Amino acid sequence: MIIVCPLNKVQPLIDRHGAKHVVTLLAPDTPHDAPQGITPGRHLKLYFHDIVQPMEGHVPPGAGDAEKMIAFFQDWDRKDPMLVHCWAGISRSTAAAYTALCMFRPGADEEELAFELRQASPSATPNRLIVSLADEVLGRNGRMVRAIEKIGRGADAFEGTPFVLRP
Repeated sequence: MIIVCPLNKVQPLIDRHGAKHVVTLLAPDTPHDAPQGITPGRHLKLYFHDIVQPMEGHVPPGAGDAEKMIAFFQDWDRKDPMLVHCWAGISRSTAAAYTALCMFRPGADEEELAFELRQASPSATPNRLIVSLADEVLGRNGRMVRAIEKIGRGADAFEGTPFVLRP
């Protein structure tokens, strides 16, 4: 199980679901506490801004970030839940969760997985740069990007409602 949420819901959801792995996707200057009960080797921390093209003064996600995220997912035994979060639980975290779905269901159609994401979270607006980088690492030949374009922008929200995906 993958739990996707905003930063302010991390600890309560770890406690409720017994998550043992966490992916943190935040801006480099975002203050936050380490989640309790998660060992350092089970906590991936990636720091970049939620942007889809270079902007002065901002750090974009890069190919190395996508590679680290995918390697972290590959090392997950899926016995215990994983929690993926960003600031709002709308863009970076949903891109990561979509990447995990594509990884763990390699024979599934990318569009079907994108629509599954949309059904689970009406506000999900996966960061297209993260999806593009993951698409390249996974060798999906642009199919992940096209699928996310097809579901379009999610419903307007200041903060996403936590949701669960089953990879």
